[in-house]
Amino acid sequence: MEKLIITIAPTGNVPTKELNPSTPITVDEIVEDIIRCRELGAAVAHIHVRDEEGKPTCDRELYKQVLDKLAEKKCEIITQVSTGARGGGNTSEWRGQMLDLNTDMASLSTGSSNFPNIVNANPFDLIKELAEKMYANNIKPELEAFDLGMIDNAKLLLKEGVLKGPLHFNLVMNVKGSAAGTPKNLLHMVECLPAGSTFNVSGIGPSQVTMLAMAILLGGHARTGLEDTLLYKKGVAATNAMLVERIARIAKELGREIATPDEAREILGLNKN
Repeated sequence: MEKLIITIAPTGNVPTKELNPSTPITVDEIVEDIIRCRELGAAVAHIHVRDEEGKPTCDRELYKQVLDKLAEKKCEIITQVSTGARGGGNTSEWRGQMLDLNTDMASLSTGSSNFPNIVNANPFDLIKELAEKMYANNIKPELEAFDLGMIDNAKLLLKEGVLKGPLHFNLVMNVKGSAAGTPKNLLHMVECLPAGSTFNVSGIGPSQVTMLAMAILLGGHARTGLEDTLLYKKGVAATNAMLVERIARIAKELGREIATPDEAREILGLNKN
């Protein structure tokens, strides 16, 4: 079985200092957490940024600051920026404004779904425009699938030539309003992926350990971080470092070695035209 790629998602759009004091909000806090998690085994950083008020944004300048500081500090980690719907706008121009920066990957939801308090809106025109920008800048999309329909949409977009194989998915399990984080659901979604795809799994909230352990056993990869769970266990607030350490420990017990960023690049087919 190939080595395990650990992705750290340190911030996301929902966590706040009030919900968890360890949430990194500023550029420096985000960079510091990513560097620490790289030291603990993370090979990919899934990056969100916040504005001066701590609110989610797609602001290109803030993404540039994070990427530049990681480069200045010689943090050898694969960078993945978010084009998600919670970043304050719903056009490809706004959500994809950072896609000309020097990043390796970007998230791309392949359909619409429900979040607890808003609609995660991703019409086909927007998906296609964001995908075009990613490929034009040699950025590999990570396809965010919150339910089976998003996998089917990705297959359609692959057939139409909008997406280029082999595809890489992030199966997001247990978001309220989308697929529940159960072993049966995850197994079915994995079995429905296009041949040759790679995948990692996000287990939201209390599904975290079960979903990521299953991902490791199924030959997939694992994403963790405060974006996905604020608690390490009931009554214990998490830190990003704690969450990465736990996944590395589980992987060791299950016989999966941890991939370095260079090994992850090979597995994901990055920088190959």
